Amino acid sequence: MAAAALLLAPVAAPWSRVPSAGRRVRCAATAPAPMGEKTEYRDGPVERAFMGLFARKMEKYAVVSSSGGKGKEKKKEKSSRSVWEWDYESFVDVSRRVMVGRTRAQQQEAVREVLLSMLPPGAPEQFKKLFPPTRWACEFNAALTVPFFHWLVGPSEVVEVEVNGVKQKSGVLIKKCRYLENSGCVGMCVNMCKIPTQNFFTNEFGLPLTMNPNFEDMSCEMIYGQVPPPLEEDPASKQPCYANLCSISTPSAPICPKLQT
Repeated sequence: MAAAALLLAPVAAPWSRVPSAGRRVRCAATAPAPMGEKTEYRDGPVERAFMGLFARKMEKYAVVSSSGGKGKEKKKEKSSRSVWEWDYESFVDVSRRVMVGRTRAQQQEAVREVLLSMLPPGAPEQFKKLFPPTRWACEFNAALTVPFFHWLVGPSEVVEVEVNGVKQKSGVLIKKCRYLENSGCVGMCVNMCKIPTQNFFTNEFGLPLTMNPNFEDMSCEMIYGQVPPPLEEDPASKQPCYANLCSISTPSAPICPKLQT
């Protein structure tokens, strides 16, 4: 999801500077709510447009809500709601329904297909030409991430990281991930965001990216230029559920079941 947001960034740039009174609450002060409390957001039309664009694309892969029967996957008709009428909760709900009835690999592939469908033909090849895996490209993409991923992950900042022994400002620290905070689901974080975004940048765009979520405080570090480790070696693949936060959690399991199947 983050990959397509970055590609759409130049389109949204002029609108992102339009003043919007009361557009954000806590995030305007770059201070998310502490762990155990929910950050308040007041999204403007640009944020809602991104939510709507992604949610409408993802509906194609989501199971029908309860009336459609558990685990039965059906293509839904195009939503009658305009892109401006979606909110973050409905966006997260669509993401959750994409997971139903799918293995870990199938969830990640569904996100990949959504990302590709968001981009114009030839976009990955064009990205590779514009942003070869250089220090400049890594730092430039990190700088773009902060304003244009805001609707998806909340407040963040560029930080210095070390990549292959070289210090550079190609890291992004997400202070408290909005997607993880709203879903409360470790499996959604890893299967619907972390792994697909890492793979998309690394494999489709040719720009390595590693994402390191911290499940203790819901922060996350993105490192452009760093090749992600194999899933079996990634600490994120061994996380238990948020027993008190996730509506589909399995508290007795030592590792979130969505990370194992």
